Amino acid sequence: MALFDPFPNYIWNLSVAIALESGGRIGEIVDMCQPIRDAATNGGDAGTPAFMREWVKMADKLVDLAGEDEELGRAYSAGEKLKRASLYYGVAERMQAHGSPGREATYAKALDSFAKGTNQSGDDVVRVTIPYEGTELSAYLTRAKGVDGPAPLVIYCNGLDSTKELLYFSWLPAALAKRGIATLCVDQPGTGEAIRLHNLAVTPEAEKWASKWVDWAETQPFVDASRLGMTGISLGGYFAPRAVAFEPRFAAGAVWGANHNWAEVQQKRLRREGENPVPHYWAHVHWVFGAESMDDFLEKSQGMTLDGVLDRIKVPFLVTHGEKDRQIDLGYAHQSFDQLTSSPARQLKIFTAREGGVEHVGADNMSFGRDYIADWFAEKLGGRTA
Repeated sequence: MALFDPFPNYIWNLSVAIALESGGRIGEIVDMCQPIRDAATNGGDAGTPAFMREWVKMADKLVDLAGEDEELGRAYSAGEKLKRASLYYGVAERMQAHGSPGREATYAKALDSFAKGTNQSGDDVVRVTIPYEGTELSAYLTRAKGVDGPAPLVIYCNGLDSTKELLYFSWLPAALAKRGIATLCVDQPGTGEAIRLHNLAVTPEAEKWASKWVDWAETQPFVDASRLGMTGISLGGYFAPRAVAFEPRFAAGAVWGANHNWAEVQQKRLRREGENPVPHYWAHVHWVFGAESMDDFLEKSQGMTLDGVLDRIKVPFLVTHGEKDRQIDLGYAHQSFDQLTSSPARQLKIFTAREGGVEHVGADNMSFGRDYIADWFAEKLGGRTA
């Protein structure tokens, strides 16, 4: 298994892979990529405005086509086009440096298209908010299917540069819903709406915001608060275990990509070891951490290690990782698993070339990670696997 590689650099190809695995159409993606192949030859940072121009152009066209469907009363068809438009806007926006011209407008289009698209498609997803530090946090709720009475709920958090829209488009919420489990895709501080609209920077103490969502879950009549799970993707492989370790109301946890010692990863990236997830990487982390300099960022992130944390986890916990992850070394998955010494049911799953999902968070094929994590939560939280 390998990433589809229309471009000569990893960062751009990763964005294309995200789009493909999230519901993008290959013909549309080829049309967006073809005009900007030369723009990618100078590395991951150069040419990102051209990337946004072509992807926004396609998304705008889909919005126009959806409008034509709406005029004919074809809401389902319109909704599918609008969801793809939201995806393309989101991928384009994610590639830009903070403060880049058009970035804020593109993000607004992504949110608007997602809301309209999921509504017109009849998708079971609802935006919810909670108060947090004088402003708010937002999330998308997907309800469990085929459940009489309160159901388990999994809180699903972003990595460094994803959004709750991309979490939804990973289709883990749909996989969990089929198994009788609800999902809450959250924009935690440093991601999505939290940083873009409310200036909430990353906090290494993930339990601060995760516990607020647990408080919310305990007030919902459709949630069985004794069966709460927590998972995260990419840097969520640090946030989710940290939250489960310090929030005793979680009944199980899992990571989609182990991120055991992210502080150490920063030192490796300074030495240019491994691939970066987004263009303009250092400017991005300074922005989302609210850091004024490299020294400030390194100080703010120095506590982001799970060493000395994981032995606090006393519930079932799953660690998954791709064998060929080019961002986060496979060794971190073994470190996390080895340190889950108090978990009554710890499991390590490495995705290999036999099945796929070998790249970072399964960017080459997300179906294996998605299904494995969904089945595991079903087994541990009382859902169903068939």
